[in-house]
Amino acid sequence: MKHLLNWVEIPVSSLERAKAFYSAILDMPMEELEMGELRYAFFSVEDSHNNGALVQGPDYMPGHAGPVVYLNGGNDLNAVLGKVEGSGGSILMPKTFLSDMAGYVALFIDTEGNRIGIQSMA
Repeated sequence: MKHLLNWVEIPVSSLERAKAFYSAILDMPMEELEMGELRYAFFSVEDSHNNGALVQGPDYMPGHAGPVVYLNGGNDLNAVLGKVEGSGGSILMPKTFLSDMAGYVALFIDTEGNRIGIQSMA
């Protein structure tokens, strides 16, 4: 198996609010697409086998009790964490060292109530 994850969908109640939040903290433009009752805002990444989207639709209910998705935190998690609260989210776990192999992780609650992780080596 080359990679474990191919696609991640983060459920949202308000696509506009969630898109503004993730665009702000990740410094990333997001394109939108509607497919039937579903509305998507796609993360802008180069690897199509390591991608995902925010999704608003009848069967997509945000919350913090489900699986935790870890996003790439770039060169230093503090750059992302420094934008979370100003963009409407809250930090659950500050930048925390795991190991030399895993680097650092942090957890935050996004504007939709999802618990999201970020990871970086520094």
